[in-house]
Amino acid sequence: MSTISTDPHQKRTIRLVFAALMLVMLLASLSQTVLSTALPTIVGSLNGADHIAWVMTAYLLGMTVTMPIYGRLGDRLGRKPLLLLAITLFSLGSLLGALAQDMSVLIAARAVQGLGGGGLMVLSQAAIADVVPARDRGKYMGILGAVFGLSSVAGPLLGGWFTEGPGWRWTFWINVPLGLLAFVAVVTLLQKPAVERAKARVDYLGMTLLAIATSALILGATWGGHQYDWDSPQIIGLAVVAVAGAFAFVAAERRAQEPVMPLALFRDRNFNLTTVGVIILGVAMFGSLSYLPTYLQMSVGVDATHAGLMMIPMMGGMLVTSITVGQAVSRTGRYRWYPVAGAIVTGLGLFLLSTIDIEDSRWRIELSLLVLGIGIGLGMQVLTLIVQNSFSHRIVGTATAANNFFRQVGGTLGAAAVGSVFTSRLTDSLSKQLPESGASGGGSSSLTPDSVAQLPQELHDIVVGAYNEALMPIFLWLVPMTLVSAAVLWFVHEKPLQHTIETVKKDETLGEQALDAAEAMTGAER
Repeated sequence: MSTISTDPHQKRTIRLVFAALMLVMLLASLSQTVLSTALPTIVGSLNGADHIAWVMTAYLLGMTVTMPIYGRLGDRLGRKPLLLLAITLFSLGSLLGALAQDMSVLIAARAVQGLGGGGLMVLSQAAIADVVPARDRGKYMGILGAVFGLSSVAGPLLGGWFTEGPGWRWTFWINVPLGLLAFVAVVTLLQKPAVERAKARVDYLGMTLLAIATSALILGATWGGHQYDWDSPQIIGLAVVAVAGAFAFVAAERRAQEPVMPLALFRDRNFNLTTVGVIILGVAMFGSLSYLPTYLQMSVGVDATHAGLMMIPMMGGMLVTSITVGQAVSRTGRYRWYPVAGAIVTGLGLFLLSTIDIEDSRWRIELSLLVLGIGIGLGMQVLTLIVQNSFSHRIVGTATAANNFFRQVGGTLGAAAVGSVFTSRLTDSLSKQLPESGASGGGSSSLTPDSVAQLPQELHDIVVGAYNEALMPIFLWLVPMTLVSAAVLWFVHEKPLQHTIETVKKDETLGEQALDAAEAMTGAER
């Protein structure tokens, strides 16, 4: 049965639109990885190793708090103008990062990048649902997953090449022409659909409360155990703000006429199950991707470019698996088992990484990364497809944004928690073993791969051993979470995938009635 129109013009249009969306996705995903190999040099240059976690966390935090906003407004106002806004913000943040002279400006620039990156990630996936039916969406989502996998290695490679060549600032400069190209592509290729409602009521209160609760949660995870003790007034205060903000957000959404995240979403079984799955996937993926290139440079002793090259097996595993699974889902319409298998394989990859020692061969590290990449590729985009197939097209952007929001919550918490624990363990280890003069006058905060390589053998072994002992055991602590994810995703109900966009639109009225009934039921329980 044909699932997409055989009209050559329509096929060409879909391919062009998809090419533009791939470029948008590439922009967002590259910025999560391009700094990973350049990070040791950046923090050494700006003397800010004690703030290393913030360079990653600021971007993820900016993405996280804006995803539901972009998703909901995209459903109401159309995705094209919001995509253009997101590209503009992202490019502006890149420009600020390229010009940064200290860590505070760099962190602020990453936050601005994140404000745009949230829209790039969500709207590029939601826009596919506007032109491609669910039955065929698997292969397109698989390719998007491959783009993410490609960027997971292309980013570190570019970061390493720029660091050793024209300089680390080009990890930001490169986004300016790419952003301009993406802007032109969206203006030219993406159609602006009719707005569903003449006057969309913006849920400002819900957006504000969501931002407050999410920010408090991420700040607590970032500072806890590192900048402040876990039982300090600051961390306890942030925990109170996060919990209170979450309760206030739920209360506000129950009363909002146009909630930024409708509570009716949580009445769907598959949405709740996949939410648990994507949170754990985010913790595993971003927690490992954020700091492995740094480890490879410091402990294995490779330069920035080779650190990126050593990540290729992970990219290959994600790329091949994501495309293969996407094609299989489109061909068979079956998808339930892929996320379950992905969670189990991801756990195996994390376990293998946790056993790595500084004396192990590089092929053993690369094999562990390959297994981790295969696990992530098995489930990442399928979880998004499950969510999109569970709701009316009227709120597909909102549902996609919610799915990505929780994945980014997991990713931000993963990067923040791993970064916080890693930095704390590293600082404690170096302070106990490394003499005050061992870091060439700047202390442990100014250590770079080059300065470590030039240390006397005794001091070099101390630093290398400290990096290995500080990071690798953390991966073992993540393994039980992946097993919990597999157990939860086992209960996903496999719903038939729609064959045509027309079928989806015929079901639109029924979907709207179901959503309105669920929202009315939620309001009646107040």
